Amino acid sequence: MPDSPSSPNAPIEFQDERKAGRLLAVEDGTAVGYIAYFVLAEPPHALVAVHTVVEPGHEGRGIAGGLVRTFYGLAGAEGVPVVPLCPYAASWAAKHPDEAPVAPAEVVAAAKAQLAAGSDLW
Repeated sequence: MPDSPSSPNAPIEFQDERKAGRLLAVEDGTAVGYIAYFVLAEPPHALVAVHTVVEPGHEGRGIAGGLVRTFYGLAGAEGVPVVPLCPYAASWAAKHPDEAPVAPAEVVAAAKAQLAAGSDLW
């Protein structure tokens, strides 16, 4: 049976590196995936997922889903919405509406504008 993120042989830890704009999935001290994101400059300071990556050889283990679920958990704990501009994060959110509330349209528009204005955001 393949290892999964919840397997005792392959625990995945999620680390928020806010200043770097990365939520990391770390296994045995090595980053095996991440979400590149930024924080919306204006209130409500939404967390904006731009790109989700799982390193080669680590796919199919639920790491990307764990990253997105954790990302929504971080936003929920901070009381801010998530704007999933990343196609994977948007797809995950559509499949998990109970865990991924939809951000207001004006927040989505502001996130898209901020991303367009600053390509260095990811």
